Amino acid sequence: MAMTNSSKYTAYPAVGLSGRTWPDQRISSAPVWCSIDLRDGNQALPVPMSVDEKLEMFRLLVDIGFKEIEVGFPAASAVEYQFVRKLIDEDLIPRDVTIQVLTQAREHLVRRTFDSLEGVRNAIVHLYNSTSTVQRDVVFRKNREEIKAIAIDGARLVRELADAAEGSAIRFQYSPESFTGTELDYALEVCHAVMGAWGADESDRMIINLPSTVEMSTPNVFADRIEWFCRNLEHREAAIVSVHTHNDRGTAVASAELALMAGADRVEGALFGNGERCGNLDIVTMALNMYTQGVDPELDFSHLSHTIDVYRDCTRMPVHPRHPYAGELVYTAFSGSHQDAINKGMKALVDHDDGVWNVPYLPIDPKDVGFSYKAIVRINSQSGKGGVAYVMESAFGYQIPRWMQPDVGKVVQNVVDEEGRELSPDEVRDLFVREYVRLQEPYALKKCHITWEDEDPDRNDEEATTITTAVQKGSHEFGFTARGNGPVDAFVKGFIRDSGLEFTVSDYAEHAIGHSADTLAVAYVKITTSAGTVSFGAGIDSNISLASIKAVLSAVNRL
Repeated sequence: MAMTNSSKYTAYPAVGLSGRTWPDQRISSAPVWCSIDLRDGNQALPVPMSVDEKLEMFRLLVDIGFKEIEVGFPAASAVEYQFVRKLIDEDLIPRDVTIQVLTQAREHLVRRTFDSLEGVRNAIVHLYNSTSTVQRDVVFRKNREEIKAIAIDGARLVRELADAAEGSAIRFQYSPESFTGTELDYALEVCHAVMGAWGADESDRMIINLPSTVEMSTPNVFADRIEWFCRNLEHREAAIVSVHTHNDRGTAVASAELALMAGADRVEGALFGNGERCGNLDIVTMALNMYTQGVDPELDFSHLSHTIDVYRDCTRMPVHPRHPYAGELVYTAFSGSHQDAINKGMKALVDHDDGVWNVPYLPIDPKDVGFSYKAIVRINSQSGKGGVAYVMESAFGYQIPRWMQPDVGKVVQNVVDEEGRELSPDEVRDLFVREYVRLQEPYALKKCHITWEDEDPDRNDEEATTITTAVQKGSHEFGFTARGNGPVDAFVKGFIRDSGLEFTVSDYAEHAIGHSADTLAVAYVKITTSAGTVSFGAGIDSNISLASIKAVLSAVNRL
């Protein structure tokens, strides 16, 4: 059934802004960050955090580097009040961290909020009241002057109580809640009135927080609103302009980024975007977006897996497997072409010493956020030869030559298609060994002795090497002695003479894996029969000559 009621909605109004400058700006430094995990994020949880869980989350936020943390709505519940008191009474707030507490612009709530802050060193009192058209008309049934009076009275009371709080440095923040649903001229009018009631000036700056309590427009329109507001705000030097974007349209990060370009100084958000409805701004994403552009976000997400663990434990909320930077699948490629490009890009880094990260499909070095390269490529039905080769080399040290990779990729693909699931690296390795290395039928090598003319293995003469070997086929064992310009050549000549099979070795590669006493040699061969049939084999042994002969015999067996 088609959606046919779009006419019940109206387009968000454009901003009359000429000569907008934000499209030409770039984010070149970190904003003032404020975490709202313990208040807005906690409010959105089906099971709110306990005091102990809030304390664990608070310590994580401090470790990450947040200097401003909204810790709760102390007038709203006993748990919220107790947590604020615990932080203060037990001296758990670092001296360079300022806690923030939220309160509606209602006298008894403001007074209760200040009670909770008794003895605090540094705090921000965050006052709000809704100014939107629909809430004025439907919820409060008050006109513009009456709503503005609520904000003014609240600001005056906060000023009075802050002045009386001896030994405490109290700063002030005001939010015209539902800024996105408020007429711009009226939002500015209310904020001017609040600044006047507080007495804000350059030496006592207040925070004006402009929340998209409901995300109602495209990010460019929100940026227009922020630039218009900053342009028209009197005594701009007396205010820190902050944004608090929600994610109803899925663009909270983009809205905040463009808001910084439009003149905002400060950003409120939560780890992994936790918040009511569709969530708040995701600070992890925004901070690491900046990081990938060469800008220090001044937040430390170098141990992102630990951040995820604490977040999950405290909030009981998951992190989506496709979450930017933090999802368990974001450093993984299933597509064969992607896997091949990543494989080549990682190798190319070794050849460049400029220190610049430039790998296809990976906008950030996983090591920078505490992850490893081991899980970058995973094998499923979308994988190709490059992905299989990358797994074999990165996980186990097998450097499958390019001329053999398509055949190996086909073998793995057949198993994946048959089983309909992803294969682990160990399963890929075991499949390779079973298919190309441990082939004992119909021919099995029973013994092999190699001698070189003058015991010089580097001689290249036509018949410088003699091989004496025994090969078993079923219940029959046959032995032969042959000469050639190397062990492989001698073995092939003798084997063809005594077995009656006709083939040539058309490609060959070898390398070592392991270290010191544990070093093994791996050989890869491609053989072609007189009829044009091609087969591949691999051999592993501590002796490279034996590894090569085993590889030839494996290729023969695969025929």
